[in-house]
Amino acid sequence: MPLNEPGWWYGAAPQWPSRVLAPVGALYGRLSEFRMRGSTPYTPRIPVLCVGNFTAGGTGKTPMAIALAQVVRDSGSEPVFLSRGYGGRLHGPDVVDLERHTHADTGDEPLLLARVAPAVVARDRRQGAELIERTYGPKAVIIMDDGLQNPALKKDFSIALVDGKRAFGNGLCIPAGPLRAPLSFQAGLVQAIAINGTMAGADARSIRAQISRFFNGAVIKTYVATDADITWMKTQKIVAFAGIANPERFFSLVEAHGGMIAERHVFPDHHAFTEADAVRLLSSADAHGAGLVTTEKDFVRLRGAGGAAHALAERTRTVSVSLNFEGHGYSELARLVSAAIRQHEGRTQP
Repeated sequence: MPLNEPGWWYGAAPQWPSRVLAPVGALYGRLSEFRMRGSTPYTPRIPVLCVGNFTAGGTGKTPMAIALAQVVRDSGSEPVFLSRGYGGRLHGPDVVDLERHTHADTGDEPLLLARVAPAVVARDRRQGAELIERTYGPKAVIIMDDGLQNPALKKDFSIALVDGKRAFGNGLCIPAGPLRAPLSFQAGLVQAIAINGTMAGADARSIRAQISRFFNGAVIKTYVATDADITWMKTQKIVAFAGIANPERFFSLVEAHGGMIAERHVFPDHHAFTEADAVRLLSSADAHGAGLVTTEKDFVRLRGAGGAAHALAERTRTVSVSLNFEGHGYSELARLVSAAIRQHEGRTQP
């Protein structure tokens, strides 16, 4: 969901804008719950795994979807991503072609997912699932990206990511707070919750305590890190820019690896960079004698650009990230996914 998140969504207690908007948020939450409860989902012939979150904004869903693809492969099945393709002009269903499609066609996230496994974009998720069934055969497993609140498909397994720093914010629904629907309802939609991000022990216990009021399933801890060679960031100043839902996570990652950020530029989520943006970023880098760095998701939106945007792409480097699991988190996730796939196969076999 592309949204400039207000700072007053997050804090120990709701601030006055949240209190004023609380009745609207309560109505939004009830309507969201009613919509999901009142839908009759399509049941594909192949398993459906879903990655989502309870709140608006970024929690690390794309790295989790990619990690799930590896889990599916380890189980002996073949992952196929299914995305709405937010920001792209294609309504679908269409299979993402990295040689032909750009972010203007599919949005940015499907381009990243398609590097890992086949990806289908479809505004109508049922049509996308049917295309996957026809195209990829009985060993395929659908990984539904950002689909927790979408009731079009029956899911065999769902996992929600929770930001380890921001958690559930003030606990209110949009627009009074970050929740997409009441937490008590959403928690019943998932079989696992991943708390994503390095945090102090007290923070983790606090989040677990909030979760335990509504959820008694698996809770795992994850964090996003990079295994790329980014020693170059320690030898020069950097102008960092990001148009993602939670840019501070990216800036913190850069600084945690020794990056010396001279200036940071924040753009809206899924932002399509303009010539003016490119000129401003290039000028900033020149003024500081600095290199340019951004996220992989932002960089795919520069691909194929001309003029100053092409020059920006030529001078910009990226930091690739992956999702890491603490303790036995990966094996626990693999156990849950394998069980969900077996249960689906047991229901669908004649």
